[in-house]
Amino acid sequence: MGHEITILIGTMTGTAELVSDDVRDVLEAAGYRVVIEPMDDLTESIFSRGSTFLICTSTYGQGDVPDNAQAFFSSLQDARPDLSHVQYGLIALGDRTYKATYCGGGRRFDALLSELGATRLGEPLMHDAGSGTLPEDVAVDWVKRWADTWLAREVEVA
Repeated sequence: MGHEITILIGTMTGTAELVSDDVRDVLEAAGYRVVIEPMDDLTESIFSRGSTFLICTSTYGQGDVPDNAQAFFSSLQDARPDLSHVQYGLIALGDRTYKATYCGGGRRFDALLSELGATRLGEPLMHDAGSGTLPEDVAVDWVKRWADTWLAREVEVA
C-alpha cells in the first residue's frame, strides 16, 4: 500500500465517525494506508507520524470543538508545537442556521494548525447539516477530488 493518511475524529454524536469510515474506504480503495484516531486521548505526539492528516470534526455549542477533541485542542494551544512538517486536509461539519459559528470546530482546528506551521492541502469541506445532503456522501465526493489533486502531488514529490 501507499502513502499513510491519519484521520483525526472530533465528534459528539458519531456523525464525524461515520463520515471518516466512508472516507477511509474510498482512500483505501485508492491504495492509501489509512489510520483512524478519535481525538479522545491524543497528544501532540500524533503529529510525529510520517503521515498526512485529515481532520474530520463536528461543531458543538458556540462554535467549539466537540467534547472528545477539547483536551487535544487545548494541549496544542498550550504546548504550541512546531508543526511545519505537517500537512493536513479538513472536513468540518456544522449547521448554517448558526451563521456566526458555522463549522466553528473545524475552523478553530484549521486556524490553530496554521498558526503552528502546518500546511493545509486544498480547500476544506464545510458541510451544512441543513443542506439536505448526507455528510458522508458529500465527503466521499470531496475526498476523491482531494486525494487526486493533493495526495497524488505529495506522493510524486516524495
